[in-house]
Order: sequence, then structure tokens, then C-alpha cells
Amino acid sequence: MTVIHKMYIDGRWTNGASTKIRSILNPATEEVMGMVGDGVIEDAEAAIKAARRAFDSGEWPETPVEKRRDYLRKLADLLEASADEFARLETLNTGKPLRESELDVADAVAAFRYFADLACKKITVETISREDGTTSVITREPVGVCAQIVPWNFPLLMAAWKLAPALAAGNTCVFKPSELTPLTAIKLFSLIDQVGFPPGVVNLLLGDGNHVGSVLAESPLVDKIAFTGGTKTGRSVMRAAAGNMKNISLELGGKSPLVIFEDVDVETAVDTALYAMYFNQGQVCVAGSRAIVHAPLYDEFTRRFAERAQQITIGNGLVAETEMGPLISKQQLERTEQYVAIGLKEGARLLCGGKRAPGHEEGYYFLPTAFTDVTLDMRIAQEEIFGPILVIQKFEDEAEAIRLANGTAFGLAAGVLSEDRERAERVARRLRAGMIWINSYHTPYVDAPWGGYKQSGIGRELGIHGLEAYLEIKHTNIKDKPESIGWFAAR
Repeated sequence: MTVIHKMYIDGRWTNGASTKIRSILNPATEEVMGMVGDGVIEDAEAAIKAARRAFDSGEWPETPVEKRRDYLRKLADLLEASADEFARLETLNTGKPLRESELDVADAVAAFRYFADLACKKITVETISREDGTTSVITREPVGVCAQIVPWNFPLLMAAWKLAPALAAGNTCVFKPSELTPLTAIKLFSLIDQVGFPPGVVNLLLGDGNHVGSVLAESPLVDKIAFTGGTKTGRSVMRAAAGNMKNISLELGGKSPLVIFEDVDVETAVDTALYAMYFNQGQVCVAGSRAIVHAPLYDEFTRRFAERAQQITIGNGLVAETEMGPLISKQQLERTEQYVAIGLKEGARLLCGGKRAPGHEEGYYFLPTAFTDVTLDMRIAQEEIFGPILVIQKFEDEAEAIRLANGTAFGLAAGVLSEDRERAERVARRLRAGMIWINSYHTPYVDAPWGGYKQSGIGRELGIHGLEAYLEIKHTNIKDKPESIGWFAAR
């Protein structure tokens, strides 16, 4: 008998208001690996109302921050104890190699612990004694009901990045995973249920953006929406959130450059570029999808990159030797193929890849792909593909490198490789991006901000900035007793 996974609303597992169910596929095999309830408007409204009651009338916002810390620490402990199960499930549902899923679980555990402790340090009361005899008290309070929507590429990690600071700050949450990858979120909520958060504090809503995500964005009962996903959808979320002037956090798309100077060893440059582009099959918002290479190194770099890209081991993420797994869905596979056709039509030269991986009759496998002879006005250089397609561009001097790097509507991340640290830092200062790696790539740090410039989003996650995104600041000015002000004369 097939188990149909339920939603978690108001402290209870529920089938939801509809009989609709959704099949969850393993992208490596195209086999059905689970069934989940498919939410409708009524489910979204029920989850929002539960969170609203828990915030307005419940105990959670007034729970001492130290006690909230204990809930999150317990959740982190349970997740860590089940790390192997979560990693395997994440690989089955997303297709990513197991070694990447294991990193995701470890980072999720770290996020819950970090924000649990950070809230105790940073949610403080400040007082200012004034010459007029009054005292100003500055407090930090939870925003309220937070709707949180995450994509399919890092389902568990994105859940931790959003839930941990929101709950530590005293908010209540309605969490919606991607309809493609809900399984680790469902498993996480089984741990949340085990921890015993008060009813309505944290709710799991299943379904797609059209049916339930839009309700979260539009509802006047929601105080904040935090969305990670594509820029086009982010604009829709922002417009919907304007209805009641919601607090918003948007972590959106990217077309991130990796600037490579001629003084870098070619093997190091290629190795970094491969990692920046093909980690998680290129399905990463910060993927280094534009290699901007110094002219003296360009020919050797492109030759060696093509050789190395074709040596990447493609396969099922559960196989230890696998270095790159399948794309998430048939739709994403077809989208990647379409961008190869677009690049060829625009006049770019296909360096390697460009087609489905041979020998894989089942699964959504695509070869590591790269284009050269790319100009900045080409769609493949401007648009986020979210697949394993790298564009390689050549530059002659620093000014051109900076112009190319900044030449898109995005500004999420960037990388600079150079033996000359002073030059690398000089270039980094000129790059319009929220996160920049010098002589490395991809690594997130839970205590450092994550987010972008321009059309890559609004706000930051992680670090103190990630906690502050879920807090309101209140100033209360206190006078010991009421006295006549006498501003207007009494007659």
C-alpha cells in the first residue's frame, strides 16, 4: 500500500481539504518514490490561520528566547542523529550526489544550532538615559506570521536557513517546500512534531505556487514572506506582497561570473571553474555560470576545461563514484536543451557537451556543457539557465573584466582567481554582487550574509542579518509619571 504523505497544520498531520495527490519522482530513474497530498486554497488558509492564532494568542512569541533555543537545539540533535537517512532521501528526491546531500544535512544542523544560540545573544534590550529625564528602550520583537517558500535544489538546507532564524526570533511559520522535492521537509516536520513545538507555531503546506504559494503571498494575515527561487516568480511575489505591505525577503536568480587572471595555474583555474559550474548539476543560484578568462590564459584554459568536463562521472547520486547526477525534472532537462539551441543560433561555439548523457535511458541526465565565442548580448550570457551550461568569455584587462562581470541584470555572487591578492581585492570591490569569493567558490558560512544586488533579490539570509530579517525594532520612550507639557497655554 502506497503511503500518501500529509501536511502538518496546527500541530496535526492532515490530508488537507482535497483528495488531490501528487507523485514524487526520482530524477535518476523517473520512478515514483512517494505520493503526497496536494494542497489547495483551503489548506493554505488553514495553515495561515493556525499560524496567526499561534502568534496572536499563543505562547510562542512570549516564550523566553532561551527556551526557544532549547527547542531548536533539540531539533538539531534529532536531525544530526538521522543524518544518513536524510542525506539518502535528499539524493533520491533531488538526484544530487550523496556527498553533496551529506554536506547539506550537516549545514542544516549547523544552521539550527547557530540561530538558536545567536538569538540569545542578539535579541537584547537597549536603554538610553536622556537629559530630559526620559529613558528610551529599544526592543527587538518578532515580525509575526512568516510564509516561507523554498525551491527544489536545496530542499532541506533552505528549510533550515528559513525556519531557524524565524523560529528563534519568536515568529510563527507556514513553510512550503517545492512540489517537486517535499520529502526531506516532510521528514523534518516529523522531527518538529517530536520536539513538541506548540500547535500552529510551525506548519507544513504542500502544493505548487499557483494553488497555495500565491495565497501565502497575497494573504493579509501574513506579515512576512521569504522566497527563494527565480527572479520572474520573485517579481510576482513582490507584487502580491504589496497588498498589505508585507515584510519581504527575496533570494532570486543569478548569472554569476568567475573572473580568472593569467597568473593562476591552469589546472587550479579549471578545477575551480568546474566546481563553480557543475556542483549540483549547475542547479545553484550562485553557480559560476560565466567564466571570464584573461586572454593570455584563454586558449589553454578552454582546451583543458573541455578535457576535464568530459571526464566527469555522471550517474545515480547513490553510487559512490558519481560526481554529477541528473537534472531535477523532464522540464528542466528540456529547458537546458533549449538553451543549447539558443546558444548555437546566436553564434556561440559549443566547446563540449550539449546533449543528453548517453547510456542513460532513464533519468534526466545532461552532459557538462560549455560555450566559447560568447558575447555579452547573447541570451546564454544574460539569462539564468539553471543547468550545466557554462559560457566562457575573454578579457584583455581589468576594466574589461569588470565590465563583463557586471554586465547582467543579476548581482548575486562572483568569484575572482588571482595570485595577486591586491589585484583580486581591487576587482572584487568593483563587482556589483552580494557575495564574492576570492580564490575559492560556493562555500556558504552560516555566520556571514547571503543575498544579492540588483535583480538577484532583496534582503539577506544567514548571519546576524538573517536573524534581523525576522525581527521588528521598537522604540519605547518612558517618563516616570505624567506631567503637563504646557506647550499650549491654558485659558
